[in-house]
Amino acid sequence: MALSFFTKNKKALLARCRDDYSTKMRLKYAPWYHAMERQNGTNVKLDGRDMIMLSSNDYLGLSFHPKVIEAGRAAMLKWGTSTTGARMSNGSRGYHIELEEKLAEFLGREACHISVAGYISCMSSVASFAQKGDVILADKNIHSCLWDGIRLSMATVERFSHNSPDDLREVMAAVSPDATKMMVIEGVYSMEGHIARLPELAEIAEEHGCFTVVDDAHGFGVLGRQGRGTVDHFGLNDKVDVLCGSLSKSLASTGGFVAASTEVIEYLRTHSKQTIFSAAISPSQAACAKASLEIMQSEPEHHEKLWANTKKYRAMLKSLGLDTWESETPAVPIVLGSKERVYPFWKALLDKGVFTVMSIAPAVPAGKDLIRTAISAQHTDGQLEQIAYAMAYAVKKM
Repeated sequence: MALSFFTKNKKALLARCRDDYSTKMRLKYAPWYHAMERQNGTNVKLDGRDMIMLSSNDYLGLSFHPKVIEAGRAAMLKWGTSTTGARMSNGSRGYHIELEEKLAEFLGREACHISVAGYISCMSSVASFAQKGDVILADKNIHSCLWDGIRLSMATVERFSHNSPDDLREVMAAVSPDATKMMVIEGVYSMEGHIARLPELAEIAEEHGCFTVVDDAHGFGVLGRQGRGTVDHFGLNDKVDVLCGSLSKSLASTGGFVAASTEVIEYLRTHSKQTIFSAAISPSQAACAKASLEIMQSEPEHHEKLWANTKKYRAMLKSLGLDTWESETPAVPIVLGSKERVYPFWKALLDKGVFTVMSIAPAVPAGKDLIRTAISAQHTDGQLEQIAYAMAYAVKKM
């Protein structure tokens, strides 16, 4: 009898995986995990069909730039494919240091640390510094990587309304003035396309002695001088303690970075488990990011084309009466309000050769179910016309 009792509950986790409703629905409707068969810039092939990619984060369109491709190839031939180790032990190389120095200089920071993923970098930018007993003031709409960093820190978290200085001030008033405090926000919110109200938020944080962390994964390459990002856009470099982001968007690579003062970066290298135990980024990843950084500074036409395309695209969506959640950047949501409306809209775009990504609650706030789109400098006028046709068709299908 005892044996059957224990056997009855054997591998209950397997049953959980097998019976999970969300997974069953994902597999039934298949809105995610699509594997492209081919790609050339903003042209992709999916299930044998040529399509326009309208949800990539390749804002400057550098992932197929000849200089970037050649830089990655040359680095692999020189250094091999991987360091196969963590930076703290046997994985650090000269090309890591070179990229860190160039990023720090570009961002007006004393130091920088690059790691294997943007998610890891942004998580560590919170978890490495905050600790139990501290108070974190967090915008309600920050990315999952930042929430994971908050949870790992074991600090007390106080949320404030999205991009609301007034609510931040009210929440801050209830926090002990003696508490060690951190404010965590994004420079550009990837789902909403909103630019942080950084001047007001940073002022409040400064008044209350907050250590300020800005995740600028979607602002880097998009805003500021030569794409230096949201902090540069507002001229507030001296008001932000940590600037973190991704190499996988405007820098056309993979990996992430944390930029700050030397003492802050060295503290991170001592205490961040994410940094200490993660393998180093590969030679080709670092080289591609470095080449992209150089192109951002020497070829301004990519940045200019990105914003010209964004202006045309937003005007197109406005003419169709679509809700873009007051997006201010190339990350442009199409808010439809419910998953029942989002799925047919997404499917209609797919049928007309336009690939987008649907995002539904709880990934977005209730009532904000949306199609996530993003403009690239590589989108052509012809592609924008095809996108306009597909959007008009999808509107009729709602």
